[in-house]
Parts: sequence; C-alpha cells; structure tokens
Amino acid sequence: MSPALGPLVSALSLILLVNVCFFLPLERCIKIQRCLSLCLPLGQNTLHRSETKGIWMWCVPHPSKPNHTLVLLDTEGLGDMEKSDPKNDSWIFALGVLLSSSFVYNSMNTINHQALEELHYVTELTELIRAKSCPKPDEVEDSSEFVSFFPDFIWTVRDFTLELKLDGHPITEDEYLENALKLIPGKNPQIQNSNKPRKWIRHFFPKRKCFVFDRPTNDKKLLLHVEEVPEDQLDINFQVQLENFRSYILTHAKTKTLREGILVTGNRLGMLVETYLDAINSGAVPCLENAMAALAQRENSAAVQRAADHYSQRMAQQMRFPTDTLQDLLDVHTACEREAIAVFMEHSFKDKNQEFQKKLVDTMEKKKEDFVLQNEEASAKYCQAELKRLSELLMESISRGTFFVPGGHNIYLEAKRKIEQDYTLVPRKGIKANEVLQSFLQSQVIIEESILQSDKALTAGEKAIAAKQAKKEAAEKEQELLRQKQKEQQQMMEAQERSFQENIAQLKKKMERERENYMKELRKMLSHKLKVLEEPLTEGFKEIFESLNEEINQLKEEIEAAENEEPSVFSQILDVAGNMFIAVLPGAAKLVDLGMKILSSFM
Repeated sequence: MSPALGPLVSALSLILLVNVCFFLPLERCIKIQRCLSLCLPLGQNTLHRSETKGIWMWCVPHPSKPNHTLVLLDTEGLGDMEKSDPKNDSWIFALGVLLSSSFVYNSMNTINHQALEELHYVTELTELIRAKSCPKPDEVEDSSEFVSFFPDFIWTVRDFTLELKLDGHPITEDEYLENALKLIPGKNPQIQNSNKPRKWIRHFFPKRKCFVFDRPTNDKKLLLHVEEVPEDQLDINFQVQLENFRSYILTHAKTKTLREGILVTGNRLGMLVETYLDAINSGAVPCLENAMAALAQRENSAAVQRAADHYSQRMAQQMRFPTDTLQDLLDVHTACEREAIAVFMEHSFKDKNQEFQKKLVDTMEKKKEDFVLQNEEASAKYCQAELKRLSELLMESISRGTFFVPGGHNIYLEAKRKIEQDYTLVPRKGIKANEVLQSFLQSQVIIEESILQSDKALTAGEKAIAAKQAKKEAAEKEQELLRQKQKEQQQMMEAQERSFQENIAQLKKKMERERENYMKELRKMLSHKLKVLEEPLTEGFKEIFESLNEEINQLKEEIEAAENEEPSVFSQILDVAGNMFIAVLPGAAKLVDLGMKILSSFM
C-alpha cells in the first residue's frame, strides 16, 4: 500500500499517535499486528491479497514530534455481505474507537442518508464498550463519559461529487459535515432511526473534522492500479487535498491518552490490545476501567523495577568504597533515591493505597542497607590490611621478646603510639576505621599487661599507675566508638526522614497533577453536555435533553465536590504514607510523630 494513499484506501482507517520514550520495536509491532488481525474470527489473512482483513498496523517515527511514533491501524471494509458474522464489523469499529486518538471514517461520493445509515455501528457503542466496571448486568452508566477517552472524529469523503455550497453560499468541509449531522425534525420511526447515528456522533465525538477528495485520476487504467501510481502523477487537486489531510494528521493528531490523562506508550498499547481482545473473545464487553486496572498492575510492577534498577545503577556509578563517612554514602543515596522516585512517579498510575510505592520504598531501603554493608566490609577489609602492614615490625619485636627487658614497657608504648599515628594518616579508611583500630588495641591488652609486669625498671606503684592509665585510654576509645555509632544511627534516621519527605513531596505533586487532569476531564464533559443542550430541541429527542439537564447538574456537583476535596485528599496521603513507613522502614515507629509534623507542612 502506498504510504500516501494508506489512510484513504480502506473503508475505515484509524490514526493513533503513541507517545513513547523509544520507537516501538519491530517485534512488538508484529505481535500486536498478529493479535489484531488473527484473534478475531475474521477469515483467512494472507499477505498477497490486496484487501485488508481484520486490523493491520504500520508504525513509523513521527516526522516532527521527537520520541513519538505514528501508528496507522488500517481495517477491513465494513458491511461486507460475504462475512459469516456481521458482528465482527461492530467489534472492529469498537476496537478502533478504543485504540485510536484520531478516528478516520471513509465513505464515497457524499455524506447522505445512505452514508449515515452505514455508520449505524456508532449507535451500538454503548452496548460494546463500558467506561466503568458495572457489577450488575442491567446497570446503565452515563455514556457521555465516553467523551473523556474517545478519539477525534474525522470523516473523509472520497470521489466527492458535489460543490461545497449551502443555499447558494460557499461552505467549508467542516460546515458541510456539521450540516449533514443536523437532526431531522419529526417523530416518524424512520426519521428517528435516521437521526440515531447523527445524535451519537455528536454525542460521543465533540471534536469533528471533514476532508473531501476528488478522484485521484480520471484515467481508468490508472485507477485500476492506483496504489502503484506515483503521487506526482495523480490529479493536482487530489494531491493538494491529500497533503492538507496528511498535514492535519501530523500536526493535530493527539497523543493517545486514557482517562485522567494517562499516556499510552508502545508497551501499554500492546497490553490494551490484548486486554480488549481477551474480553471480546470471552464474550464480555471491553471495559476501560478494567483494562486500566489490569494495565496499572503490570505497569506499576514494571515501574517499581525500573526505578529500583535506576537507583542501583546510579549508586553503582557514583559510589567508591569505602566512603570517608556514612554521611557521604547517605548523601549519594538521597540523590539517587530522589531520581528513582521520580522515575516511578513518571511511569506509574492508579497506584491504589500506594501499594507499589511501598514496594519501591521497601526495595530501595534494602538496597541502601546492602550498599551500607558493602561500604562497611570494604572499610573493614582495607583498615585491617593497613593495620597489619603498619604493625608488622611491632609483632616481630614481640615475637623476639624485644620488649621483655627493663624499660621495655615504655619502648612498647612508643611503638604502639607510632602505629596509631601512622594509621591516622592513612587516607579513605572509611567508617570502620575506629572500630578496626579498637579491635587491634584490644588484641594488645594481654601482651601489654605481660610486658608491664615483666618490666623490672618500674616499681609496683608505677606499674599500677600505668595499668590504670591503659584502662582509662581503653575506656575513652570505647566511648569514642560509641559516640560514632550513635552519630551514625542519627544519620540513618535523618536519611529516613529525608526519604519520608521526598516520597510525600513527589506523591503530593503527582496527586495534584492527577487531580488537575481529573478536573479537566470533568470540565470537558460538562462543556460538551452544555453544548449539546444548547442545540435546538428536536421532536422525539426532548427526553434526551431532559436527562442531559440532570446529568449536567450532577456533573456540576461532582466538580464542586472535587474542588473542595483537597484537605481530605492530603489526609488520605497522611494515613497511607504513615502506614507505608511504619511497615517498611527500620525504627519507623520513631518516625511516626516526626512524619505527622512533616506531613502537616504539606497540607
């Protein structure tokens, strides 16, 4: 199929702009393509046949939007009498609506009564798609909620045979479409049936666009193989019209989003296709809420892994063991943790009760502990090796009995002090420096006592004083080591406090963004309903307008409630976050009061 003619050749084409941080891999495209074209019982699908069967997919890098992929979903023609199951057309139409961000419907010649009757599939959407999961089979939902996730509607008319005029005055293509979609007055059942597709197109698709196309060429021979004709050999008017259409799609086709502004990436598209088709093939009705819930489970698990991997990689890049102090390590941890939380927030959504954020906190806490342990082991190993090197001469002298002579105790003390002094000059010993030194000094206590007692140059009183001094120095070393451990415990608690603050701060920002998206969605629905309500009343549809009034009032109340719910939202954050940290952070009980103070600052 010619890339230029691709959107026009089939009876129905769908354009989907997918926001991706990488171009959709070929293997993924093939998997989705096979899923789309083979999972529905649409008949044999072979590459050599010219007509499309099922839904086929093309993916190309977007020419003007970096890191975006343009995805064309090309479907088989609708209304084919040779099909064994006409229900397939309805499912194809419903799938197109669910997956696309710009929905392009192709018809021939004019938008007339017959063309609108052939678009009866739009009247079945309320039976084929659900926005929310309904526990009762007969429960009716507000179908106007579809507006929040339905695509833009683009009607293309091929081989257009009319002048764009109304009552003798020139009109635009869009005005032509809107005039064709006007409801016909009258209570006649035939008129009412004719109005249904008009009503539902206006009801479901607030943003509508129309393009008309002349014949690609008047040469019948070329028309038989129009897909192979170079674009520059086509009719000049057709080329201009095609370029206008193509430019509009590339400029105005939106990134596909689900409700509440959730972006569809390449992986999410694949998951949605599988979820919708599983529902259809099992005889159920595809439900956006259920699909998003299933998608959230898989995406949030992946987001935890992605964030945890980011943390590990960044820590590994920046850490050099051993660090001089524990605080050095914790400062790097805090920076890497902040980045990891941001990664999680970017790729997660609908994390009910912060279940997955809690997993991330737990995972990073364990990883931090592992880095701390690695740091301690590296420090201890390095310090032990350095002390062994520095004390080699001392140990040899002890073995030879050098110090077991009159005056030997003072000589021993000088040698030991020399080791301690040299040890202080060793760089980057790390957090185990004092502990390893203390362990070494303790190993010398018995030897020092033996040398002291054998020193005949000292009186009994001098020996007692020397022994007392040794015990005092040992006690001071123990106190110094204890103070260091207490300081490190305080630093660990402060790191947990920073972690608490960072998680809450980023969670607050994310919830604010989600709330803004939700409010935009509600206001969009309200605006659309108000616009529909402003349209002239048509006989036979007054009951619809009465129900619209009720829906508008309910929506206004919902918007007002949402605008006033902020304090309760952050109260919920307080409860969830408090439970989160009590569950996963060591010594978190000590953080609860502190956490309350921190959270109060965000409210």
